[in-house]
Amino acid sequence: MDNLDSPTRNSRLNQWQLEQVGLRPPIGSQLLLQSVSAELMGGDRCALIGATGAGKTLLLRLLNRLTDPSEGSILFQGRDLQQIPIAQLRQVVTLVLPEPRLLGMTVRDAIAYPLTFRNLSPTVIQQRVADWIDRLQIPSDWLSKTEVQLTLSQRQWVSIARACACEPAVLLLDEPFTALDGDRRLQLLNLLQDPALRQTTIVIATHQVKLVRSWAQRVWCLHQGKLLWQESSDRLDWEFVQDSIAQAEADVATEWD
Repeated sequence: MDNLDSPTRNSRLNQWQLEQVGLRPPIGSQLLLQSVSAELMGGDRCALIGATGAGKTLLLRLLNRLTDPSEGSILFQGRDLQQIPIAQLRQVVTLVLPEPRLLGMTVRDAIAYPLTFRNLSPTVIQQRVADWIDRLQIPSDWLSKTEVQLTLSQRQWVSIARACACEPAVLLLDEPFTALDGDRRLQLLNLLQDPALRQTTIVIATHQVKLVRSWAQRVWCLHQGKLLWQESSDRLDWEFVQDSIAQAEADVATEWD
């Protein structure tokens, strides 16, 4: 089987094509995602926006093959995603979840761990870990700590460093701002424009529209499991988008009261 492209090879060909993708729960017939069709070119910065419960996490899980679609098809680099071995896919597609785990490792070891599954020498791994620790300004006193000694915000920051150190073709971030304070949020947005990630396709799933307004090149908007639109960010009425997401978020909160 052909290897998948790294972010430095044929970058604009590292694209996603979703055709009428649907997802059903294990029990029940109601679609959680319905008729989602979209495409994304390699190197794009995409904001996947929508209120809580819109289906953003489910869509990211499909792209990383934590789940497979019930309907439709997903192509990655022109190949059916379900025909790509999961281990091979995750060499180039990395997902960061909102509540990350460090698997009982120290911070330094956790950042290095996924690199040990790649064809990299110990020297290269050590250097790359050091580079990303420096880029994310991770304090030296964190490095020997395990996750039980870290706050959720700190674990989130370490998991972002771990993902970036892989320098994947695609980086998927699920609600990365939720646990971060204002300074870290700004630092993350600046980091995601780092030259080392310039050719990486990055998707941020978030309901915090203001944070991604100036960062995103493409925007996908989900509502109740349906993709309402996909658009270039410079063609959006951002005030309308922000108001719509805020209203949808308020509706969700009302339903839970």
